[in-house]
Amino acid sequence: MSTPVVSPHADAPAIGDTRLLIDGDRVDAAEGATFDVFNPATGELLAKVAEARAEDVDRAVKAARRAFESGPWRDMKPAERARVIWKLGDLLLENAAELGGLETLDNGKPFLQAKGGDVPAAAGLFHYMSGWATKLEGSTIPISFPGTFHTYTKREALGVVGLIVPWNFPLTIAAWKVAPALAAGNTIVLKPSEVTPLTALRLGELALEAGIPEGVLNVVPGFGADAGAALTAHPDVDKVSFTGSTTTGRTIMRAAEGNIKKLTLELGGKSPDIIFGDANLEAAIQGASDGIFYNQGEACAAGSRIYAHRSVYDEVVAGLSKAAEAIKVGDGFDPDSFIGPLVSKQHHEKVTGYVDLGREEGTVASGGTYAKDGGYFVTPTVFTNVTDESRVVREEIFGPVVSVLPFDDTDEVIRRANDTRYGLTAGVWTESMSTAHKMADALKAGTVWVNCYGVFDAAMPFGGYKESGWGREMGGIVLDDYTESKTVCIKVGD
Repeated sequence: MSTPVVSPHADAPAIGDTRLLIDGDRVDAAEGATFDVFNPATGELLAKVAEARAEDVDRAVKAARRAFESGPWRDMKPAERARVIWKLGDLLLENAAELGGLETLDNGKPFLQAKGGDVPAAAGLFHYMSGWATKLEGSTIPISFPGTFHTYTKREALGVVGLIVPWNFPLTIAAWKVAPALAAGNTIVLKPSEVTPLTALRLGELALEAGIPEGVLNVVPGFGADAGAALTAHPDVDKVSFTGSTTTGRTIMRAAEGNIKKLTLELGGKSPDIIFGDANLEAAIQGASDGIFYNQGEACAAGSRIYAHRSVYDEVVAGLSKAAEAIKVGDGFDPDSFIGPLVSKQHHEKVTGYVDLGREEGTVASGGTYAKDGGYFVTPTVFTNVTDESRVVREEIFGPVVSVLPFDDTDEVIRRANDTRYGLTAGVWTESMSTAHKMADALKAGTVWVNCYGVFDAAMPFGGYKESGWGREMGGIVLDDYTESKTVCIKVGD
């Protein structure tokens, strides 16, 4: 049922089986439904993918429950579980060109970034998390209750987890969730975005090839209103981890209350990137440019509010505008492209609507143009002469659009940077370690980068304050969100 891709680019792979993956088998949707996936570089049909609905999600959850309760995964020795998780990371690297090409076809991002960045990052998650499979330890506890007791804790898998992945980093964020869930011994129902389902389906195939048992990782592409709602409300799902908009996160919170399932929510952001007067301006301008324009600005951590000290404001605006104008926008398979198309027609309309709004609220220092037909392209856009109350400053745009605002002193910029309902990330550029530490302490954000921006590593926890979500991805701390802690108390004497 898949549609082969005809592309002039040698790096564009053919698309394989686009049916659901349930209990180790590729199957059609129960109702026979499919949905269309489009190439964002051209707007043309890319493939037809099986559309999971409530019945399909229920089949996948039941398969995951069987695999958890009676399959070999939970009882597999930790070292063996670690071995197959590591193998899955190896297989991602072995298939990096194919996976990177699928990301470019599906999402639009540049192939060199997908192959050289997204795929190795995803593989690194599996390699890193494989080590945690053998390190889920408990502790012994001396207690004061009269008598002699042996008291200890142990960590156990939750059971069936539902993982809902967005379209901006489809493979990487799937790895953020799948890798720790597997390391902890859980079984999984993975719902990729209906906009970018292709690498998730391929990931499921590679998991089987790595030796992960049937039913442990099920993949059910579909729409949020059907598949997503069925998964979040399912009474036999023990946890849901979701990355996406804050609005959808609230919907998931309500859906999860039926069986009080555990939640991890990595939601929106409107991150400040703050450049002090003593900063290395060349590094700060390039870092700020990458922090907003990388991945077409389609990143929850994008530094979309740049605050520049008034003493260097004009220089920052000029440098950022020059950097934006130098960026090549084009088809993701063009090796010179740094920015590809936005992911979909709907999202293109949203972002270009903000571009038009920004023209009314402020001044275009650079960019501000976009494709009217064909691919969903938007040039890197820099706005000035906006205020903290402008919508382009307060609202998450999720595109290559940034506002630059001046500030005069440290306390002022702290207050303004924190004046947002979000709290995901922040950037600080300064040569003063005193200022750096003061800002790191004062900014209400889950990650603060100093003299860098957008540094991610499998060992670094990632998540937000306030309406940017609950819980953390990556790092050893994420295992707390995929395990239960059980206390055992045994009386051994009087």
